[in-house]
Amino acid sequence: MSVPHDEDPHNLASPACYLHELSPGEGGLGDVSPAAQRAAIMRWRRAERERLLAQRVAMPSDLRHAHAGRIAAHLDVLLPTLEGKVVSLYWPMRGEPDLRAWLASILERGAIGALPVVAEKNKPLVFHRWQPGEKLKRGFWNIPVPEKEDVVTPDIALAPIVGFDEEGYRLGYGGGYFDRTLAVLPQTRRAIGVGYSMFGIRTIHPLPHDIRMDAVVTEAGRMDPAIHGP
Repeated sequence: MSVPHDEDPHNLASPACYLHELSPGEGGLGDVSPAAQRAAIMRWRRAERERLLAQRVAMPSDLRHAHAGRIAAHLDVLLPTLEGKVVSLYWPMRGEPDLRAWLASILERGAIGALPVVAEKNKPLVFHRWQPGEKLKRGFWNIPVPEKEDVVTPDIALAPIVGFDEEGYRLGYGGGYFDRTLAVLPQTRRAIGVGYSMFGIRTIHPLPHDIRMDAVVTEAGRMDPAIHGP
């Protein structure tokens, strides 16, 4: 799977008003302080996030459903043996791939399902064991979370991606929760970004707190940053 490299300005990874801020040389990031660089990147990310989310929400539901089926098939190839493994997913929202049917299928193969929970604002996520059919309650941002608080530690953490780049870095919603979480999970965990191929971009301009995915899976296939990235 490759990230598009065409030169259509509509497919550039940044709105035109921020391109000069993210370019090296005179007037670009190379001539400003680290704090100013970070501020420019964060402004760019906000604009890029809004652009990509608008496109994702506008996708027809039948197309999203078809893409989710293909993503599930690729995940089955990537993760053929899951017996006894804790796999954390997410509750789909704002056009994210809905993988709840895939979760049900891997539970039949012996996996243990979990959903992320914001237990405390601006802190790492915790994970509560869950399977389809079990009761849910409203959590942070009104996102459904398991009613039963059975805490588990994921071996495999799936994260929805708003955008992703060639090095496997993920553009999320901007809260930083997933990166904080990956930083404290055991090093044996696998982090897999899940999204749509049309949202591959050249770079998210990674910052020190960003953590690269071990793999990115879309309907078009799988990207292993360790192989394709630097």
